[in-house]
Amino acid sequence: MNLLAPQHETWLHRVNPAYKLFIFVLLLLITLLNRQFDFALNQLIAYTLLLFLFSGHSRKKVLLITLPFLFLFISSASTMILFGKGEHIWWSWGLIRISEESFYRGLLLGCKTLTFGMLGLAFASTTKPIQLFYALMQQFRLPAKYAYSFIASIRMLPAVWDDIRTRSDALTVRGVRYAKGIKGMYERLRNYALPLLAQSIRRAQRVAVAMEAKRFQMGRSRTYYYATRYTRSDIGFTLAMLGLVAAAYYMAIRLPLVGWGLG
Repeated sequence: MNLLAPQHETWLHRVNPAYKLFIFVLLLLITLLNRQFDFALNQLIAYTLLLFLFSGHSRKKVLLITLPFLFLFISSASTMILFGKGEHIWWSWGLIRISEESFYRGLLLGCKTLTFGMLGLAFASTTKPIQLFYALMQQFRLPAKYAYSFIASIRMLPAVWDDIRTRSDALTVRGVRYAKGIKGMYERLRNYALPLLAQSIRRAQRVAVAMEAKRFQMGRSRTYYYATRYTRSDIGFTLAMLGLVAAAYYMAIRLPLVGWGLG
């Protein structure tokens, strides 16, 4: 559960979580709609540097977390390269047709995939889920019933994991053995599903009783334990993101590395 706990906080951690989410969604839309390879590559470089320099984690840990995204890059790019359409055929064999257009589209798609991953990791590694939902309630007026439902579910994840471990230890002590194949999967599902469901229902009922005892009501104005607001960090964050996008676009136009795009 502490995988994304940073070693130290950076200026990205001080940005309003809801506002950070809004800006990152805009950046993802820019990445999605872009059809210029140089711009996509420059965005990827910029967001990768943002992740490695300001996530608050060690370089080795960030590198370890980003390794699976290389597989996504290879899989998405290779699929488009091998099976994409194009007029200028480089090589073909059976269903595989590698063309100039499919090659460029594959690299563009791979860069977009990596960019999505870098932005997502940058957001996840610098944002606490609880503070995000509090910010969504206060700044973006997310209804409390939805926000607190998510918060309660996040808080219960460690408890659910403990229940699974306790159930597994109990079955092991009792000497329960499972068959192989599909029958064994069914036996595991039968031994785990109903007890865990019953335990979750009891836990949810206790939470509901506690909220009712504290006179929690959805429709009334309320105060918050974690108060979130806009600060100077949000202004700096906005300027930094605008600067990154502008620099990436300027470099793609003035100093292109490849110089091609898709019309």
